[in-house]
Amino acid sequence: MKSLGKIIRSVQAFGRELSRKGVGTEPRSPVIGLALGGGFARGMAHIGVLKVLEEEGIPIRLIAGTSVGALIGASYCSGVSVQELEALSRSVRFATFARWTVSRFGFASNDRMVAFLARTLKVKTFEELRIPLGVTATNFNTGEAVVFHSGEISDPVRASCAYPGMFLPVNIRGQWLVDGMLSHPVPSRPLRDMGAERVLAVHLKGQWSKDGAPRHLFDVIGQSFAIAQDQMSHLWRGAADIVVEPDVAGFAYDDFKRAGELIRAGEVAMRKALPDVLRWMEKPVEALIPTTSTPVVTPAPMSAD
Repeated sequence: MKSLGKIIRSVQAFGRELSRKGVGTEPRSPVIGLALGGGFARGMAHIGVLKVLEEEGIPIRLIAGTSVGALIGASYCSGVSVQELEALSRSVRFATFARWTVSRFGFASNDRMVAFLARTLKVKTFEELRIPLGVTATNFNTGEAVVFHSGEISDPVRASCAYPGMFLPVNIRGQWLVDGMLSHPVPSRPLRDMGAERVLAVHLKGQWSKDGAPRHLFDVIGQSFAIAQDQMSHLWRGAADIVVEPDVAGFAYDDFKRAGELIRAGEVAMRKALPDVLRWMEKPVEALIPTTSTPVVTPAPMSAD
């Protein structure tokens, strides 16, 4: 009996050791999050990024979006395919989302986005999305960042796209909200909060005015925000592992008619970043060492077709 008890204790100890060392468990790849920044029509470049990630089988487990990044992120997370997004991009224009209005709060309303999202999204709530999504906005009164993860999708996306001075603020549950670019130009930090272990951030850097001279008030407002965002870029870059910057400098903020070129710019930039992303997949997550610097992947300037 003593021998039997000794054998049982040995087996139990061996089992505990197996459990402690994780023997028999499969190593897993890291939870990759995709942060899609704002940029109005230039956001079509996000479609090119998603296209390459799908073609290469890179599993995106979480997405966070700001402004146009929220719009494209919500569509993709709801089940809209990259091919469907490409088709949509060829038909959308400023009037698809917005209408001019007379108001002391802005020159346009993006209420048309409600009907667009109703036609486009495969689901209505965050809880139904196939990929978890974070949508950023900014509380106009307090300046605090707001990140939506639950409830209906439509109004948070509208709020995230409510560019100050251009679009009217959006009221959600008593809060007046404006564009998420004021608090999270590229929402890499919300992705960390959502559980991302590796963050791929897409930054749509570019001047609002092609030749340096503003064309109208919106160029003045847009370029002013771009300057301010450059000054605070360290806040979101520090939470990103790789920053992809498609070459969108030659595109105006309302260049919807050049969607094909913008998608191609996203593809080119993502292809350049691909070797670094693929290295994430070569090692189990336990072997990954936190990065101390953020590589920035910026392709050479593209010539217009």
